[in-house]
Amino acid sequence: MKLKPTINLSAAISLALICAVSTPLIAAEDLSSCATITTEHKGPPGPPGGKKEESAEEKAVKARMGNTSTLMQTVAIPESVKACAKDSGYDRLVCLTNILKTNVSDEMLKSLQLDYSVATAKKWSNLPAGAFPSRPGVFMGEFSSEQRGVVKAIMQQAASLSDNEGWDEMVQTMNADDYISTVSTDYKAGYSSYNTKIAFLGNPADEGVWQLYWGGHHFAFSNTYKNGKLIGATPSFRGVEPFPSFEMNGMTNIPMLQERDAFADLLNSLSKEQLAEALLEGTYTDVLAGPQADDAIPSEQEGISVAKLNEAQKALLMVAVRKYVGDIDDADAQAYMEKYGAELSETVLGYSGSTDVKCENDYVRIHGPSLWLEFSMESNKSTNKVGNHPHSVWRDIESDYGGQKQ
Repeated sequence: MKLKPTINLSAAISLALICAVSTPLIAAEDLSSCATITTEHKGPPGPPGGKKEESAEEKAVKARMGNTSTLMQTVAIPESVKACAKDSGYDRLVCLTNILKTNVSDEMLKSLQLDYSVATAKKWSNLPAGAFPSRPGVFMGEFSSEQRGVVKAIMQQAASLSDNEGWDEMVQTMNADDYISTVSTDYKAGYSSYNTKIAFLGNPADEGVWQLYWGGHHFAFSNTYKNGKLIGATPSFRGVEPFPSFEMNGMTNIPMLQERDAFADLLNSLSKEQLAEALLEGTYTDVLAGPQADDAIPSEQEGISVAKLNEAQKALLMVAVRKYVGDIDDADAQAYMEKYGAELSETVLGYSGSTDVKCENDYVRIHGPSLWLEFSMESNKSTNKVGNHPHSVWRDIESDYGGQKQ
């Protein structure tokens, strides 16, 4: 018997109660030392400007959006997943996806299970759901609570279970949108954990190519598999507003604090001479290789060669890299870390702005033969509060979109 999607009134009531009994507090940073600087390098394109008429498909997607919290941190994993108890690793992941596909309506399955194409895989964004309705998949809020429990099991299988990484970071980023919904009047943007999506591009199976996509405001997780093996974990986008911490949905949320601190520790370990060599020309207002900017990675490296860093500094650089690679499951993350470690002599580090990475337009970049990692500080956009928030992207030049071309 198929579980039909339902309007989750309990989630709506829970969110109302949470907002009533706990004030969503923000921990502010001291930005008094931050200077205003002239911007030069712009990031990837934003949403289309002007009053472009929405397509019928975009209107249909927006009509499905909601404004309630999914409270994914407390959703129970259902008994149905015990059918996968004897499986592990990739086999368990496929087993779990089949449970979800079997237990949704035929109409929902049309949005959940899609044909694989790189063109569809490229439809990811850091923007809120209403500003980028082209993302593939089903909204979290469209699932029943039991169905969301299966989604939770799927993502926990594919992602890290460490604190503030992987699945935990996904939950905290969704909590950020629930926070924004308490202070923003722009509901059309779709600020709510309800509007995070999941999709299977291609059929999860032992043979063939498929991608597990999870995405929403400030988050994109895109694992590509071929014949039972992970062949790509990028593009991978991370961001959050508010920053550095906030209280929401019964949690203290700090999903990007450890990433920022890792970059700050790295830059502050450099000598004046090293910093001078690492300094990039101009300023950067956003990451370069963000959504719809797949060809933005420059061919030439800029900054200081990692070969000129001492062993302690190299270790700090790898700590920063691990904050992103470590969002996927441990075995696959280790393979990426070994690859990037072997390429350190051909990798460069660059930055612009301040070394504490807390001011608007502070920017850090690690660029290797295959690794591209960016971290950028933006001004607050959605909370109507003074402050900054991070955008960051991990790309693998060799295996973005699993190295697929079509």
